[in-house]
Amino acid sequence: MRTIYLDCSMGAAGDMLMAALYELCPDKEAFLEKMNRLGLSGVQVEAEEAVKCGITGTHMKVTVNGEEEESLDVHGHSHEVHEHGHEHGEVYSHEACGHSHGNEEAHSHEGCAHTHTHDGGDAHTHTHAHGHHHHADMAGISHMISHLDLPEQVKEDMEQVYGLIARAEAAAHGKPVDQIHFHEVGTADAVADIAGVCLLIHELAPDRILASPVHVGSGQVRCAHGVLPVPAPATAHILQGVPMYAGNVKGELCTPTGAALLKHFVTEFREMPVMTVSKIGYGMGKKDFEQANCVRAFLGETAEEKTEVAELSCNLDDMTAEALGFVQELLLAKGALEVYTIPVGMKKNRPGTLLTCMCRKEDEEEMVRLIFRHTTTIGIREHISRRFTLKREEKTLQTSYGTVREKISSGYGVTKSKLEYEDLAEIARKRGISLQEVRDGVRKELNE
Repeated sequence: MRTIYLDCSMGAAGDMLMAALYELCPDKEAFLEKMNRLGLSGVQVEAEEAVKCGITGTHMKVTVNGEEEESLDVHGHSHEVHEHGHEHGEVYSHEACGHSHGNEEAHSHEGCAHTHTHDGGDAHTHTHAHGHHHHADMAGISHMISHLDLPEQVKEDMEQVYGLIARAEAAAHGKPVDQIHFHEVGTADAVADIAGVCLLIHELAPDRILASPVHVGSGQVRCAHGVLPVPAPATAHILQGVPMYAGNVKGELCTPTGAALLKHFVTEFREMPVMTVSKIGYGMGKKDFEQANCVRAFLGETAEEKTEVAELSCNLDDMTAEALGFVQELLLAKGALEVYTIPVGMKKNRPGTLLTCMCRKEDEEEMVRLIFRHTTTIGIREHISRRFTLKREEKTLQTSYGTVREKISSGYGVTKSKLEYEDLAEIARKRGISLQEVRDGVRKELNE
């Protein structure tokens, strides 16, 4: 199975992920050409050699009208707090709640003041004239993405990544998503970072992407609203459900953009599996630490893995068909992988029903509770099974009939696809035609 494994032991940021994946790219020159004709006004993408702790890798330099977003560390001192120091073009909202593009510089909406805290704890505020800033909302970002010269799947991935960031900002600031605005400063190069990662993953076409638990850093960061903990609120929101840790490094190692890209693409966060590696990429951050400040990307082959599932079953002879149907629907709605019934003969020659619920191991306790609560059984049998599965993905197709989803399964040398029944049925009902006519018509369009 073609696998990419991301080592996030020094966090992750958009430009670092792009640089690491760029080193895996078979045609680096062609990738840079594509990036530089995306349609982003004034944006130029370059790959620079960078060395961290004696290791050579790549830093992706993104400039807008000839200028790169820099950490505005005017004194040249080291800082205890590292705020978005990885990424030149971090996405951040105008509320500036812990989202800046310097080492510990909070970019406020009012006057664009950058606050620097020195190791001694003395705070100094420096105002840098950036001129009048415009803001882009999510609709504006979507409009920008729609006009980029990129495959549709890449645009869809970009939309979903930005959606994660916008929802995280909205949650952090207690505002609806449509009221979240991003500064024009940093927007174009942040879009370039996200586009670069999405395009590289599209071209590398891995069967799956795995990653290590995410090192987010520790300490605090000063912003326009005061001192906030690391990880920043938006980053913490995005990484809910993802294994992360603080470590010993003082500063912010994982940015909202890095977190959103990981959340969108990574199927599992775990230790590296047994893997035959063919390429390794090093994506370098701009800051220097005792540890090499980089994301490592490993490309290689892993064995098809079997997953363990629990099969919970019980015999029932005193429930109605309606009640059995109810519990089946409930178990599926709560996350069961499969629920089915088999007619059986029971003691005293009574006809009965064998109810079986297949679920993930982590959902087993919840399924047991539901079965006891909603059936008449007083005992449940457990069997642990291993299963082989194909990789599954879903595409949204725009056809003359309307929007139709296509489910694609692949692996073990086979690929299968199926149009979503509910979408076909809805079209058939609306048009007054048969289900087969819709299916044949959509397939014909796809094959043309």
